[in-house]
Amino acid sequence: MYPSVKEVTPHEDYTLSVVFDNGEEGILDMKPILEFGIFERIKDYGKFRQVRVSFDTIEWDCGVDLDPEFIYEKCKSRMTA
Repeated sequence: MYPSVKEVTPHEDYTLSVVFDNGEEGILDMKPILEFGIFERIKDYGKFRQVRVSFDTIEWDCGVDLDPEFIYEKCKSRMTA
């Protein structure tokens, strides 16, 4: 079981600061996936910054969301680097 997202804060460099319900924190770099499929919808920074916590993950108004396991794994790899 992966921890749930508790808080998310967008940054101008298309990264997200993420706080999990287990107390861990990490940075999720969204730049590598902004050119693919549905993620192109959040390439505009105005839309990107509208990110919010939804249940145990994050989502945007334009229909983009991320799997909580993906978020945790990507943040975890940066936490231990």
